Amino acid sequence: MQLSDAPDLAHTRPRPVHWLATATAMAAVVALAGLLQPGAATASQSGSGSPKAAAPGGAPLPAPDPSGVDFPLECGGVGTTLAKQASGDLDGDGNPETVAVVRCAAGSGTPPNGVYVLTRTGGEGGPARIVATLVDPKDKLTIGPDFAVRDGEIIATLLGYSGPAVPSCCPDEEQRVSWRWRNGAFVRGERPVARSV
Repeated sequence: MQLSDAPDLAHTRPRPVHWLATATAMAAVVALAGLLQPGAATASQSGSGSPKAAAPGGAPLPAPDPSGVDFPLECGGVGTTLAKQASGDLDGDGNPETVAVVRCAAGSGTPPNGVYVLTRTGGEGGPARIVATLVDPKDKLTIGPDFAVRDGEIIATLLGYSGPAVPSCCPDEEQRVSWRWRNGAFVRGERPVARSV
């Protein structure tokens, strides 16, 4: 057995440099935890179906404008692009909501889309806020050309990928879906795929 030249248990006597190193490491962990806070909750589907405030004179409020909304997309500094939008009264309160299809402002490729339902927080001048997330960008889906709000129903064609080997330029799966407000939540349904003869 080879004996060490270092004194036995050299690290059992803490010196000020050990305490300083420990305090610095703890401060770094606390600072990092403060920076990595979760984002604001945006995907709630709460509501009792009670009517919202109408504009003075009983007229319906204008549809919410999605341009000032901070959408929960992680785009790495390139920003977001409003790809599509449609408005209509989705919950039967007489005031329109806006459905926004948003993606990262990528220069090329097919970035995944997020689909969000917006409503107003107050009267006519109130800002728009997200009340539901219908398609999460993490699902890596794109919204096809078939997107609209008709008679209180949101209809869309979702384009996706059957596996990781499929190039991101060319989605190979298609789902025709709809969402309708029922019992305080948006319920997703499948629509039949149109077949040509």
